[in-house]
Order: sequence, then structure tokens, then C-alpha cells
Amino acid sequence: MLGANHIRVRCEDGVTRTGRIKGKIKKRLWIREGDLLIVIPWSFQDEKCDIVYRYIKPQVDWLKKHNYLNQ
Repeated sequence: MLGANHIRVRCEDGVTRTGRIKGKIKKRLWIREGDLLIVIPWSFQDEKCDIVYRYIKPQVDWLKKHNYLNQ
């Protein structure tokens, strides 16, 4: 967590980006270290992104069980 609704995210492509937690998610979810997130990189700045969704532990287990995740 970087403060002011920003978070450092390590993406699957190996790039570490600064993510912005949108208001819709900020009011509903708590994002913790180690969570699986869906992010959308900005088209004009590749080192920044918007956080769209956070998967909870049972959802991550289901994705791994059905081979939707590499690891």
C-alpha cells in the first residue's frame, strides 16, 4: 500500500506497476498483500494501472483447480 488509494502491483508479465483503487472497489473491498487482482494497464503510461477486481481465496482455489491459472 502506498497511500491515497494507490498500491504497488506485480503483474504476471513481470512489470511492477502503481495501481489505483477505483472508488467502486475502494468502498466494497479490502485489498491485502498476496491477493489476486485483475488490473488494466493505462494506454499512455505502461507503469500505471487501474485495479478492477479482487479474487478471494475460494475463487483463487477454484481457478487453480480448473487450470485457469498457470501456478
